[in-house]
Amino acid sequence: MENFFLKLSIMLVPALMAITCHEVSHGFVADRLGDHTARSMGRLTLNPLKHLDIFGTLMVFLVGIGWAKPVPVNFNNLRNPKRDMIWVAGAGPTTNFTLAILSALAMRGIFAVTGGVGGPPTQFFLEPVVEMLAFSIYINLLLGIFNLIPLPPLDGGRVAVGLLPYRQAAGLAKIEPYGMIIIIVLIFFTSIFDRVILPVVDLSISLLAGPYSGIVHRVTFFLMR
Repeated sequence: MENFFLKLSIMLVPALMAITCHEVSHGFVADRLGDHTARSMGRLTLNPLKHLDIFGTLMVFLVGIGWAKPVPVNFNNLRNPKRDMIWVAGAGPTTNFTLAILSALAMRGIFAVTGGVGGPPTQFFLEPVVEMLAFSIYINLLLGIFNLIPLPPLDGGRVAVGLLPYRQAAGLAKIEPYGMIIIIVLIFFTSIFDRVILPVVDLSISLLAGPYSGIVHRVTFFLMR
C-alpha cells in the first residue's frame, strides 16, 4: 500500500497535466477557428476535474496509457472543416510533445545546476521533482505518439481524414464508431504496443533526455511494474 501511494504521488501531477492540456488544446484551437462548443460547455479550463474520465485515468496508472473525456468539437462550425480538422486534431499530440520537451529541459537544467541532485537537504526536495519530470517525459511522449496512430477517433485518424481526398477520407471516417474497439484489440491482443509504440517512445526519450535517459527508464520501470 505504501508503494502504491509513493507511485501515485509521482505519477498524479504529470499524468493529469498531460491529459488535461491535451484536451484543452483541442478546444482552444477549435475556439480560435470558429467552433466555440468547448468554451460554451466550460471545457476551456485547466481544472482536471472537468476533463477526467475515471476509467481512462485509472488506465494511465495501471497500464501507462489512458484518456480523458474528449473536448466537444463541432467540426461543422469550423471555418474550413476539412482543413481546420487537421489543426484541431494535431493540437493534442503537439501539446504533449511540447510538455515532454519542457520536462526534459527542466531535468537537464536541474542536473546542470546541481551536478546531480546534491546532498541530503537538496536531494530531499529535488529527487521527487526529477522523478515527476521523468514520468512527464514518458507519459507525454507515449500519449503524443499513441495518438498519432492514423485511426479515428485518435488524433492521427482525424488528421488523416483532413489530409486524404474526399472519398478515402469518408471511408476512413466511417471507422470512427468502431475505432476504440479496434484500438483496444490492437493494444491487448497484438504486439503493436511492445513492438512499435514503446520502441519509438524509448528512442524519443533517448533523444530528449540524452545522458539522463537512463533515469527516465529507471523511474518509469519502477512506476509501471
